[in-house]
Amino acid sequence: MQDLTLIIPAKYESESLPIFLNELSNLDCKKLIVLEESDKDTINSIKHFKNINILYQSKNGYGAALIEGVENCTTHHFCIINADGSMNPDYLKDMLKITNDKNLDFLFASRYEKPGGGSDDDDIITLIGNYIFTKIGNLFFSLNISDILYTFVLGKTSSFKNLKLKSSDFTLCVEFPIKAKRNGYSLGTTPSYERNRIGGKKKVNAFKDGLLILLKMINMFFKK
Repeated sequence: MQDLTLIIPAKYESESLPIFLNELSNLDCKKLIVLEESDKDTINSIKHFKNINILYQSKNGYGAALIEGVENCTTHHFCIINADGSMNPDYLKDMLKITNDKNLDFLFASRYEKPGGGSDDDDIITLIGNYIFTKIGNLFFSLNISDILYTFVLGKTSSFKNLKLKSSDFTLCVEFPIKAKRNGYSLGTTPSYERNRIGGKKKVNAFKDGLLILLKMINMFFKK
């Protein structure tokens, strides 16, 4: 796994991130923590950790954290995995193997792919919202993925950089697979069970961010 960098967005995750980094300590891969320089609580919570790198993002937002993280990645593969511990690192070795065996550009973990998929963190609003957006993505963009809003993704660093993604907010979760499909990159999916987050609060506003995601998909449909 030495050719893999974990991109770990960590906004206000002083409670979760130290516990999650301990869980990652035995993995022989690079760990890049991406956060805002003003987030002193999170920074101080991990200052005793070794073998991690910290990147202070120049723009605010979840999407910006992911874009800047991968832009600073030097390994052949990257994987987006959130600091809250909800994305289980036990899947990483199998995800890397699947990506290599099938020569995929991007492998999307899915909470809704069976057998094996599921979630302890989903609620009825996010479940319905994700179902609708995934249907739109598959119908209008032929994505053929089953969990469009879940950014537990492993892929080739060079392929991600070539996409020139722009979304600094949560709309990146749809811009990413849509542009990847349009650019002819190979996409795959694999089941993943989402755990309860370790601590802190969700950063997503279901209604506000849901509306922004819908508008982003409409815009991308008409702007080809």
